[in-house]
Amino acid sequence: MKKKIKIFLASPRGFCAGVDRAIEIVNKALDKYGAPVYVRHEIVHNKQVVEDLKNRGAIFIEELVEIKDSTRPVIFSAHGVPKSVPAEAINKKLKYVDATCPLVSKVHRESEQLYKKGFDIILIGHNHHPEVVGTMGQLPNGSIKLIETIQDVEKMNVEDFKKPLAYITQTTLSVDDTKEIIDLLKKKFPKIKGPVKEDICYATTNRQKAVKEIAKNCDLFFVIGSRNSSNSVRLVEVAKKAGCKNSFLMHHGRELPIEEIKSSTTIGISSGASAPERLVQNLINEIKLNFNVSIKEIKVAEEKVVFKLPKELN
Repeated sequence: MKKKIKIFLASPRGFCAGVDRAIEIVNKALDKYGAPVYVRHEIVHNKQVVEDLKNRGAIFIEELVEIKDSTRPVIFSAHGVPKSVPAEAINKKLKYVDATCPLVSKVHRESEQLYKKGFDIILIGHNHHPEVVGTMGQLPNGSIKLIETIQDVEKMNVEDFKKPLAYITQTTLSVDDTKEIIDLLKKKFPKIKGPVKEDICYATTNRQKAVKEIAKNCDLFFVIGSRNSSNSVRLVEVAKKAGCKNSFLMHHGRELPIEEIKSSTTIGISSGASAPERLVQNLINEIKLNFNVSIKEIKVAEEKVVFKLPKELN
């Protein structure tokens, strides 16, 4: 007789509006212009999504110099790009479509407005992440100071800044960790200016909230997502912090840890904002092969956000 396992399924999970839009942009561009179309950087951080689009005729590159046929369009990823990239595309007379998530574009606009108003700007984010590279690349070199941890704040001195101070954040950070950093910034720099509406996106916040709700009741927690997906990696950290030490990132190629499941009675499952729902269902079906599974979906928010496509693809 198969062992009984209860699965708590986090909701919301998986694709957010920005990811939906970015994937649709590539598909619509392939419909409109035919194959191939170039995509600068992974459109979203998920191997299966990238493979699906490659099969349709998308060619993924890291830099515009790799484009072999300048008559073909190029799409910029959902993470956003430095200003130098569209400038280079115009210079090379390339047709481009910008799939930057509108919530990332909001952070770009904030940084520009703060710069124009004469602020020194601090960006809370992860070094080398494409979103951070894109945000820092909106302004001249050295205009934005990147911090990643509480320790970075502790090392800062009030006299380091000659102008009024403001902070912005990457959109896919841990809500709790970022709050700790912001609280310390406010303590150290009482006049620091924050965003009118916080930068961490609604989808990141909702997915973390759902994981928190579930993880405390689980022996084991799986987050489906890629290793280079910031929001997926954060979900694993959130699950561990919420009380489920046995939390894993189920990335492409990772085998199901059957022994861990055998010693569990409750399992939580969520997926990062760039992971397709079919991967969640595949994981559940794989567990069902060996165990008697009951599923309870825990919903913490309703998501109805839809972003418009760029006008050239409408």
